[in-house]
Amino acid sequence: MNEPAPNRTAGEAALSGALGRCPACGKGRLFRGYIALPPACEACGLDYGFADSGDGPAVFVMLIAGFLALGFVLWFEFAYEPPFWAHLVVSLPVVAVICLTLLRVIKGVLIALQHAHGAAEGRLDR
Repeated sequence: MNEPAPNRTAGEAALSGALGRCPACGKGRLFRGYIALPPACEACGLDYGFADSGDGPAVFVMLIAGFLALGFVLWFEFAYEPPFWAHLVVSLPVVAVICLTLLRVIKGVLIALQHAHGAAEGRLDR
């Protein structure tokens, strides 16, 4: 089972995760590439085998980005009354940037909170 960090609060771990840093030490990189995890932290050696955020980041991104994108699209529509093609040219890149930015941040936060609270995969004892 993953042991929580002894001297870091959940808030500190979540901030480290949002910044793409190791939830245990705050120094090593959490991601290798865009959202792939390395096997362990390069600074403190924390094994990232516990990290399984599943579909959680995607769900949060859909909810948050949907709210932000809808607000932007409605503002754009009522402020400028553009033709449909202008919505495609302007709104689609805005939605893509919001989603891609949030995905990495939210995945980092969820993994850091898993570590901070010692969360692990559920198991049945038989």
